[in-house]
Amino acid sequence: MDLQPTLTGKTIRLRPLCAEDRAAFYAVTHDPLIWDQHPAKRYLPEVFAEFFEQSLKSGGCLLVEDLNTEEVIGSSRFQPLPTHTDIVEIGWTVLARAYWGGRTNREMKSLMVAHLTAQGKKACLNIAAGNYRSARAAEKIGGRLVGPDYYPTLIDPREGYRTYILPDVITKEPPLEG
Repeated sequence: MDLQPTLTGKTIRLRPLCAEDRAAFYAVTHDPLIWDQHPAKRYLPEVFAEFFEQSLKSGGCLLVEDLNTEEVIGSSRFQPLPTHTDIVEIGWTVLARAYWGGRTNREMKSLMVAHLTAQGKKACLNIAAGNYRSARAAEKIGGRLVGPDYYPTLIDPREGYRTYILPDVITKEPPLEG
């Protein structure tokens, strides 16, 4: 399975993360408000360094670029699950705050889910219980919270994480604002 494809949508491109992306990626992630509901404080240089190295080593991290500005605006990652060959976790997602609340997360997850679906895979998200922003974003794109009865071995073993299953196609459009 190709965990680092280049995926292009209407407004963004996802491409494999590389070592040369460190400075541009840190420019996005150094904002403390991005991490205020997340257990890891990746805006701190030493925590970011570990996050970046893990992202590179994962073999599934995709950098997100704005097609209009060609600027790095975030990242997300594919992570195969050892307990389920038919499900791949999408996670470690970060977006610059200027891209929150609009269509960017929907477009990114739609591209990623379509890539998985084309390969006969399903997608899940594991979200920290106190990360209400990410939980709401998962629900906005059709994510369905599942408990241990659904896939007992799918649920993230870390205490305080919740698992969402994503639909095969993300079609529901958010309401127009304004």
